[in-house]
Amino acid sequence: MKPGKMVPVRNVMKNKVDMIDGKLTVAEALEQMRHIETKTLLVNKRFEGDEYGMVLLSDIAKQVLAKDRSAERVNIYEIMTKPVVTVDPNMDIRYCARLFERMGLSRAPVVENGKVTGIVSYTDMVLKGLAGQ
Repeated sequence: MKPGKMVPVRNVMKNKVDMIDGKLTVAEALEQMRHIETKTLLVNKRFEGDEYGMVLLSDIAKQVLAKDRSAERVNIYEIMTKPVVTVDPNMDIRYCARLFERMGLSRAPVVENGKVTGIVSYTDMVLKGLAGQ
């Protein structure tokens, strides 16, 4: 990436996002995953003033698999992170990477006008933003 050249998050984010309901069991949520490469499930808002939630596959591994809990008996709302830090699609990936570092994030939903339009990760920023330039 050339110094001073802005690369917006929208240019590197993944547009395919698996949105689920927080009331689903972990087993049901995993069945609903449409994108095999996904590592993240975003949880829909329950009502207008609510916030989005997020579950990483690593959360499922740590909070269900490692604790020998039944995926059929654990609901997504029990293990999700909510609220999640969101990113604007027009944010420069350099600032996004700094935000991730300061907040201890590895990925975040991209939200425009209150709606999820994608998801961005360090991998996307480096491989599509830095290496892609």
